[in-house]
Amino acid sequence: MKILLAKPGLDGHDVGVKVLAHALKEAGHEVVYTGLRKSIEDIVARAKKENPAVIGLSILSGTHQILCEKMNEEMKKSSLQIPWIVGGNIPAEDVSSLEKSGAKKAFATGTTIETVVGYIKDLKGRI
Repeated sequence: MKILLAKPGLDGHDVGVKVLAHALKEAGHEVVYTGLRKSIEDIVARAKKENPAVIGLSILSGTHQILCEKMNEEMKKSSLQIPWIVGGNIPAEDVSSLEKSGAKKAFATGTTIETVVGYIKDLKGRI
């Protein structure tokens, strides 16, 4: 399964998303990483080009709610039906609102890599 991983906004910390990319590759997935500091528009345009099965956003900057709302708007505007997930520095109390904002799944701070890889594996059978 092809997975597009992205770092939206001004967040310059990408060690976690790179560790996740490595784990996903080891689990047999194709991973495309957009790099740091991408706009939501850039991410959606890349998703149109790459046609991934899933988009993963990694957000550590505290702007997760705003960025997820923007992601939902851009996905609708572009008529993309690709499920997207979000993780990073996400307080547990924000998970529900992020999922209501359009994320297929939001992973709170402290979620293990194995949990995310397992979720992707389970998602594969549903998309």
